[in-house]
Amino acid sequence: MSTARLCVTVTGRTTAELRERRDAVPNADLIELRLDTVADPHVAGALAGRRTPVIVTCRAKWEGGAFDGSEDDRKRILDEALALGAEFVDVEWRAGFRDLIARTGGRRVIVSSHDYRGMPADLAAQVQAMRSTGAGMVKVAVTPTSLADTLQLLDLGARDLVLIGMGDYGFPTRVLASRFRSAWTYAGSIREVGQVDAATLTSQYRFASISDATAVYGVTGGAVGHSASPAMHNAAFQALGIDAVYLPLPAVSADDFVRFGRAIGLKGASVTIPHKVALADRVDELCATARRIGAINTVRVDGTRWIGGNTDAEGFLQPLQSRIRLDGLRAAVLGAGGAARAVAVALASTGTAVTLHARDRAKAAAVAAATAAEVGEWPPTPGSWDLLINTTPVGMHPAADQTPVAKSDLTGRYVYDLVYNPPLTRLLRDAADVGCETFGGLDMLVAQAHEQFQWWTGTRPPAGVMREAALKRLAECA
Repeated sequence: MSTARLCVTVTGRTTAELRERRDAVPNADLIELRLDTVADPHVAGALAGRRTPVIVTCRAKWEGGAFDGSEDDRKRILDEALALGAEFVDVEWRAGFRDLIARTGGRRVIVSSHDYRGMPADLAAQVQAMRSTGAGMVKVAVTPTSLADTLQLLDLGARDLVLIGMGDYGFPTRVLASRFRSAWTYAGSIREVGQVDAATLTSQYRFASISDATAVYGVTGGAVGHSASPAMHNAAFQALGIDAVYLPLPAVSADDFVRFGRAIGLKGASVTIPHKVALADRVDELCATARRIGAINTVRVDGTRWIGGNTDAEGFLQPLQSRIRLDGLRAAVLGAGGAARAVAVALASTGTAVTLHARDRAKAAAVAAATAAEVGEWPPTPGSWDLLINTTPVGMHPAADQTPVAKSDLTGRYVYDLVYNPPLTRLLRDAADVGCETFGGLDMLVAQAHEQFQWWTGTRPPAGVMREAALKRLAECA
């Protein structure tokens, strides 16, 4: 079981609304009552009838909160909360308020610091200074600018600390709070600091069951916050009773991801844009398919060895081969990244004539040379293809109104868009309107994910579990 507790942050426009939302929170170990968000902060009213231990917070505007009254008024609110038996009050380190700490011997006081711009240069020294105040708990919330930045928190971990990485790069610190040796993590609806709602944390990521023995997997790329892969793989882990968790792990570079993954003890990962090629050069070994493609879409860790694999080619072909005959078709592949490499190799193995089209002709030429494809103009000339495949991110959520090819240029028979979020992209809608048969990226996503899961665990996911989880996640995004 997790050694870290779950604290759910509750805000409200009035004290009555705050109390109502407090009482609606299920399965929390702690509830943070943000009195700075209410128009009529009333401590006794906020505490009355509580069934769960609370942290009373009245965050000043100068520390990212909403309270714009005087410091004396804010201190009075916190003092009253202590007097009325609140389990904890949160006091900003920069505020001082040492007398509040002294009055309780520090046992019910959290001294906190929030850096919304980055990582303090002297983080360890800052934590030591905060401990010297005598507060029973020290909370540090920082904003990592890379995945590897979070490792500074990993090095600090101790049970009298609450360690939070805000923003997308800090997300692993919230789910893996016990791995970071944080006393608790925060869930809630304050999206601007990267909070995730409690239901997602407890249901999808199974926060309460994460321990040091839990295997950690994830998806890495430039922007993976909207990926359906965490929902898919976590659903499969849960269905099979496997002690593992799968996270979005955005990384600024391949090296950033490798540094974090080795430190956290990663067991495997999915790899997406733009790290498919760069990570192929960082792993210790490449499977034969990945070596032929020159890019990876997955990593498996055996002991300390990182092995790169590629399930994109097989995942791409499965939906096509179940519906059409490929031999003899002319295929136009849009893009020149790792996915384009996999698609070109897969199509070439079926006897399809492949032409690569990219805005950067030099990149297209490099991929073509490695995959026995031709290089064509950007965009593809109408009438030059039978099957069009989009391997670029154009049209992906949130830019779902974009398309890589004008509707008037869709003159072939088949259009396959590897973008799966949204499931029906503008390219696919346009293609259907002009009579093309279409293939969506969700089929490929599920097929390649099944292959990855089996490669990592030796077990096939239950039929339908991943697709159902993906559709649910995509509906939430929509």
